[in-house]
Amino acid sequence: MRKIFLPLLVTGSAIAAPAMAQSAIDGPFTGPRVELTTGYDNVSAGSDSDSDIANDDQSIDGLLYGVGVGYDFNAGGVVLGVEGEYSGSTASVDYNNDGGVNTFGFGRVDTGRDLYVGARAGILANPQTLVYVKGGYTNAQLNLQANDGTTSLDRSYELDGFRVGAGVERAFTPNTFGKLEYRYSNYSSADFGTDNSVLVDDFRVDTDRHQVAVSVGYRF
Repeated sequence: MRKIFLPLLVTGSAIAAPAMAQSAIDGPFTGPRVELTTGYDNVSAGSDSDSDIANDDQSIDGLLYGVGVGYDFNAGGVVLGVEGEYSGSTASVDYNNDGGVNTFGFGRVDTGRDLYVGARAGILANPQTLVYVKGGYTNAQLNLQANDGTTSLDRSYELDGFRVGAGVERAFTPNTFGKLEYRYSNYSSADFGTDNSVLVDDFRVDTDRHQVAVSVGYRF
């Protein structure tokens, strides 16, 4: 009996060891994912002044909301991934300027859609918790509506920049997860979107964006 049992034990161990190693590599942070995101959004001028005619550093804030997709690979403690997000925000401001030269008296500035594509890398704090950093490209819209009583302006600006961030992801089950994340975006160039201008097609800006995001998602 001992001569039969020992070969079976050795064979079983040889099969189980690779299976356990593969399970550790796959883990809960491997494969495609989708998620819903909400949180806090703040957009502000990145310099001390918004423009040549305004010396105050204004900002707008509101509720962030969006959807994201991604794909991650868990290499046994180190997780690498790519991701993308489509989001919007309620951040906006109405203003009433009692009449400067070459300025519109009444208007509204609000945020439009925000597109992001990038990558992330993280380490496992424990088998169910991932701590990560991220970075990539972002393209956002700012919408301007204004009227000085005789002339109306309704224009969308597209801003190009980069995003960096950091966060913590927790696997609730093998397929569900939650994330808490901070990200900072800086936009350094802008254009008039689909509305071509004969005066300027691309111009420099310095706009900051700070977001604190909470996400829940499903991994396939």
